[in-house]
Amino acid sequence: MSVPPDSDDDSEADGSVGVEERPEPSAVLGRLPTEAGLRRQLAAAARSRGRTASVAPEIDEIEAELAAIEIEPVDLTAARRRVAETTGETERLKERVAALRGDARARRAVDAEADETLGDLEEAAAELSAAQTEAIAAEQALERARAEAARNRDERRRRLRLRDRLRNRLRTARRELAEAVYPSFRRALGVVPGGDPRAAGAAPDDYDGDPVAASLAAVRVAALDGVVELRGDAARRVAASERGARSLLRTAEVRVGSDPDT
Repeated sequence: MSVPPDSDDDSEADGSVGVEERPEPSAVLGRLPTEAGLRRQLAAAARSRGRTASVAPEIDEIEAELAAIEIEPVDLTAARRRVAETTGETERLKERVAALRGDARARRAVDAEADETLGDLEEAAAELSAAQTEAIAAEQALERARAEAARNRDERRRRLRLRDRLRNRLRTARRELAEAVYPSFRRALGVVPGGDPRAAGAAPDDYDGDPVAASLAAVRVAALDGVVELRGDAARRVAASERGARSLLRTAEVRVGSDPDT
């Protein structure tokens, strides 16, 4: 049974495809069995020994660019609603001003008292002027919101491109790091229970051996500071070995899970 292939995609809460962060080696190899693929395990082992990939500076640069992207939500619906409201109020007041002017002219034509109508007209004209100013401000706010929404779309597209680049560089880094320690991994397979160096092949993708043995060999290759917890088959195999767990795995502390079947 071969080690399962690596998966590089995560799903974010908003449904977009994210990028998996580079975990600490202990997060990958600190508990066996692990769900991580062989390349991830070997890359973690390599990082624990201080190795870095040739693309590490580019990965850091891309991650910095991604961290600098800030996208604030833009409420275009509210901006459009405000424009509609102010436009409607402006049209209503225009009609009122026109009606009052007509009424004032009609009263003057027959020498009727027009002071009250003129007062209403003056008040309505002032309200119209204020409403027109507010409508202009609402239109300008909508234009700013549209511009911000367009900028956000551009930033989202740029973020997607950066994430694609980052995924590719992370794959390259894992491949480089895994290949760098593969000779050591092959030798470790000759030591750990269930391991067979002949199953290693020439590269990580060629491995066709036991996955638990592969994980034990990866831990043996690594230089882990924390505790390595063994469960299930990993715990049983190490317990049945003639060598002590710390000597077998070359790690400072090994803990066997309380329930070996979990």
